[in-house]
Amino acid sequence: MVTISLCMIVKNEESVLGRILAQMKEIADEIIIVDTGSADKTKEIARQYTDKIYDYAWRQDFAATRNFACSKATMDYWMWLDADDVITENEQQKLLKLKKLLNTSADVVMMRYLTGFDENGDVTFSCYRERLFKNHSGFLWEGRVHEAVTPRGNILYVPIAIEHRKINGGDPNRNLNIYQEMLLAGEALAPRHRYYYGRELFTHNQFSEAADYFTSVIDDPTAWIENRIEACLLLARCRERLGQTSQRLEALAKSFFFCAPRAEICCEIGRLLMEHGNYSAAIFWYHAAFDQKPSQTNHGFIETDSYDFLPAVQLCVCFDRLDNREQAIFWHQEAKKRKPNSPIIKYNDDYFSRTG
Repeated sequence: MVTISLCMIVKNEESVLGRILAQMKEIADEIIIVDTGSADKTKEIARQYTDKIYDYAWRQDFAATRNFACSKATMDYWMWLDADDVITENEQQKLLKLKKLLNTSADVVMMRYLTGFDENGDVTFSCYRERLFKNHSGFLWEGRVHEAVTPRGNILYVPIAIEHRKINGGDPNRNLNIYQEMLLAGEALAPRHRYYYGRELFTHNQFSEAADYFTSVIDDPTAWIENRIEACLLLARCRERLGQTSQRLEALAKSFFFCAPRAEICCEIGRLLMEHGNYSAAIFWYHAAFDQKPSQTNHGFIETDSYDFLPAVQLCVCFDRLDNREQAIFWHQEAKKRKPNSPIIKYNDDYFSRTG
């Protein structure tokens, strides 16, 4: 059985730290906590699970902090988690089984990361993330913000899911401020960080500037293909918010240079066509979305609803607008299979009941 060092960086996490440490105490052979300046009971809670607690002065650099934490690992593998992550009992059992079956031929273990949820707790946003690394193999975090480790060697994908469940919102300006400090210092942003800076700008409603950064990523042949594809989607959403309707389709179509149309892209094209009353054409694109399965190995973000629930709901609407009640009800039932408790489903149930 392999051994695992859990490496975490924390600050003021008293509301969630005990939750994840309790879930990991039977899995991790070593727990390493690096505190960057907590003023609450974070370290007191950590001491209930480990004596390997280190102070580290915060330098506006997540990669440096994580590398410090991981440098303390002594087991076969090190694993990272955030304080507000959750591992359900079922996933804990999968992790314990993985420890028994895993041998040190694997350099990196990829696991699912569930980061978005709807009102019923169903997953809406996810990706595969690098999670376990063979120790003493030169793996390092990169990036002052939106940090990551580049997977290499023998990469193993396992169907283990870790949920990111925030309780407190945190500082919504933190990442944006770090990027802007980098730019003010004259630091050039690598393509990956231009993409993430664009996302931060988008979140802060700075759509014109975000569009410029997304465009720079799309046009950069050195950028990771997944970032280029996702930049096309986000560029289209920037164009929408800027009222640049004619440029939305152009932004979405640029993604076709990098891959076959993804479900997320298909749904955006379908929505655009619906807005213009072209329901027959929208049906084509929503069918294309519904017929896809999300990739488990491309590491890109997955908007889960785009692969089943959303296209089914929109196909229901499109067929209803075309007075094809039979197909409208069929697609309503398909959507209902996916999310029977969704408010949208309840509304459509009532609609079909009222309209006979």
